[in-house]
Amino acid sequence: MLVEKERKRLLKQRIIMHIDMDYFYAQVEERDNPKLKDRPVIVGADPKKGMGRGVVSTCNYLARERGVKSGMPISRAYRLCPEPECVYLRPRIDYYTRESEILMQIIVEETKAMVERPKFEQVSIDELYIDVSSLRSYKRAKELAKLIKRKIKEKRKLTCSVGIGPNKLIAKIASDYQKPDGLTVVKPNDVDRFLVPLDVDALYGVGPKTKMRLNALGIKTVGDLRRFSLDFLKQNFGKFGEDLYLMAKGIDLREVVEGFEIKSIGKQHTFEYDTRDLVEIRKVLLAEAKAIDKELNDFGLAYRTVTITVRFEDFETHTKSKTFALPQTGWSTLLEVGWDLFKEFYYASKKRIRLVGLRASRLVELSQLKVLKNETRRF
Repeated sequence: MLVEKERKRLLKQRIIMHIDMDYFYAQVEERDNPKLKDRPVIVGADPKKGMGRGVVSTCNYLARERGVKSGMPISRAYRLCPEPECVYLRPRIDYYTRESEILMQIIVEETKAMVERPKFEQVSIDELYIDVSSLRSYKRAKELAKLIKRKIKEKRKLTCSVGIGPNKLIAKIASDYQKPDGLTVVKPNDVDRFLVPLDVDALYGVGPKTKMRLNALGIKTVGDLRRFSLDFLKQNFGKFGEDLYLMAKGIDLREVVEGFEIKSIGKQHTFEYDTRDLVEIRKVLLAEAKAIDKELNDFGLAYRTVTITVRFEDFETHTKSKTFALPQTGWSTLLEVGWDLFKEFYYASKKRIRLVGLRASRLVELSQLKVLKNETRRF
């Protein structure tokens, strides 16, 4: 009963917009090269005639119609969509980042001209949330969304999809509802009708494995999920069971947090051939550590946790982390901690290494680091 009252109260309070660029990397490439328009386009690793390593970064909808998805091994994508029918392009991250900055500026300018005290939260290179609650009208929010979509199309020749709802969960699901170039508005009174028929994997965190577990319990839609108690879901899914219970009811208490909240920075490398050459592997980790350190410096961040990812030749994948009491800076610490963690996996198995990745997380602004160090000296 309390959950239901809280849900109804929150649904009436906020108007949240989620803007998501459509197949961003591939769409930028299509815009810059019109000859790509009517062909399947995949941005990612070099497919090497189906023998390549690495994954698909993104692809256009013609490639998706052939079964290609983001994160799919590039070799599998090639089997589904071979050359010359399909065009394979290497990512131009710096170029996409500059494009993203221009797009975000357009969005912010148009929003501030219409909304009093909006809040922006950029969550990735091609998507952001905006709290437009001060509009006090879903009709006006929809007008703003149409304006933003039109300006992006006019100025950058790109399309985006927009979802509007009473919280971040609903807005995010809504932006994905009519892709590409979609606009979906879900008012508080429409939340139940919108959520109930959706496939359960529309909810945050429900990937293929969780979906299989839910399906095995007879849970295929959000409506099915609603029929199960909180205790049952917690018993079967732990802490995530509580999240599932709340999401199924359309409850999301998260606020729109100003700025671009970077949760971690990582790099990974898939070797040309599976290897146990320690010299080669350390060289790769060194490059990853320096690349991560450069990004940390660019954003003015330090880190507390270092994580290593190791994928063996049979695709068995392991991760291990080390967390420091105080935030750290510098590539040398990243490298040495990552190297020590890597060796634990290396010497525990005789299998060759397919991929190695390094990640820095639990990030802290450098300005906060100085405060922490001063506080530590006091004691």
